[in-house]
Amino acid sequence: MAHINLPEGLPGIRGPMAFRRDTAKHLNDLAEVLLRSENSLTRGERELIATYVSYLNDCFFCQNVHGGLAQHYYQCDTQFIDAVKADMQSAPVSQKMKALLSIAESVQKGGKQVTPIQIETAKLLGATEREIHDTVLIAAAFCMFNRYVDGLNTWAPADREFYINRAKTREEEGYSNYNPYD
Repeated sequence: MAHINLPEGLPGIRGPMAFRRDTAKHLNDLAEVLLRSENSLTRGERELIATYVSYLNDCFFCQNVHGGLAQHYYQCDTQFIDAVKADMQSAPVSQKMKALLSIAESVQKGGKQVTPIQIETAKLLGATEREIHDTVLIAAAFCMFNRYVDGLNTWAPADREFYINRAKTREEEGYSNYNPYD
């Protein structure tokens, strides 16, 4: 049961967003820019960063929503997403992506945990300054989103297929046009 009276039947972040639609607009606009705007990182890569940070924060709802989207964009199966979460260093992603996920992991622990060696490694593997910037911002934003969801003790469907089945709709609608009642 949520810690406050949220609208019935809206899982995860959808309940708090319906509760405060004025703040929801800004949070969704931020997600839209970070996860869907023009970028040299693919939408799938950015959703994977969000998934990984949400996993590290043990936020079931966010890791599965964004994992479903990453799976949709990558056109992969759940085992791929689970492999990244379980052991990012041996997961079937590029070395550059592993370096960016490492940076995201450090941000999740605390911003000052990011090291110059991590940044240099990412650059040597082809990451641009914008990609590094956006990785840090995605990781920081998802720490906030995860704490928003879990800090209010929202509920989340346990069936991971729920999230996978909604990914195509979320891709089509984006985040700025998000209606928590959909």
